[in-house]
Parts: sequence; C-alpha cells; structure tokens
Amino acid sequence: MAAPNYAFEKRQRDLAKKQKQEEKRRKKAAQTEGRKPDEPQQPGQPAGGEQEPK
Repeated sequence: MAAPNYAFEKRQRDLAKKQKQEEKRRKKAAQTEGRKPDEPQQPGQPAGGEQEPK
C-alpha cells in the first residue's frame, strides 16, 4: 500500500481555499460596482460637491 502524500493533499486544500476567496472577492467587487452613490455627481460639479465661487 502506498503512503499518503500529505503535501499534495495540503496543496489541493490551499488551492481550493484560494479559489473560494477569489470568488468571494469578485462577488463583493461586483456588488460594490453595481451600487450607486447616494448623490450622483453632475459633470459640472467638483468632486467635493461644493459649488465653485463665481
């Protein structure tokens, strides 16, 4: 009978764990990407949302 290859098993577990984490990260990024900001920024307004003095 062959001896168990623990290094191979550990590598397979680690790869599965990394793949699961990557999928979770992608899902989270897709959710935040689809989310709209509270106040949509107008093209003529500065990033701070304040009016430019005239």
